[in-house]
Amino acid sequence: MPCNYEVHGIDISHYQGIIDWDKLLHNKEAKFPIHFIFMKATEGGDYGDETFVENFSQARKYGFIRGAYHYFLPKTDAHKQADFFISTVHLSKGDLPPVLDVETTGKRSPQELKSAVKTWLDRVETHYGVKPILYTSYKFKKRYLNDSIFNAYPYWIAHYYVDSVKYEGKWHFWQHTDVGNVPGIEEEVDLNVFNGTLEELVGMTLQ
Repeated sequence: MPCNYEVHGIDISHYQGIIDWDKLLHNKEAKFPIHFIFMKATEGGDYGDETFVENFSQARKYGFIRGAYHYFLPKTDAHKQADFFISTVHLSKGDLPPVLDVETTGKRSPQELKSAVKTWLDRVETHYGVKPILYTSYKFKKRYLNDSIFNAYPYWIAHYYVDSVKYEGKWHFWQHTDVGNVPGIEEEVDLNVFNGTLEELVGMTLQ
């Protein structure tokens, strides 16, 4: 568990199954309080996570700071993917910026991938009026998205089983394990920390 971080969160999808939200919020045996939850909303141009609507609603009901992410498929048209996310995810005041999860190249060249990712980011930013968060592993970002144009986007770094982040640039969220356990969720879950205070996290949300 990373030390010296006061703001913790998780990210979930249908893989976590049915969540006991009361236990997730109130269980006194938890090693740390959960402040924020990112939820998978969409993937590619036509797949919507079947648990998103319920989870997104429950997260707001139980007072968690919530966010939604899109899993990017490089072979699918980026405009179509952005429009599908926009039609699915209706963000409100207090929600975190939309997230683009980029984990594969789809055999695209680095330049083609950069262009497609930027297309999604631009379209989504125009719609919501806020810069999206970019999620990748630090090795993937360094190899395929190593371009100054992406430095303007809040970075959520995936970097597992280490005590500190090796990435030298600025980052906002750190997904530090994919085998976490929290009360209220039977399956293993990704654990994250925010690189700042709770007040700063709230400051990132839609106003």
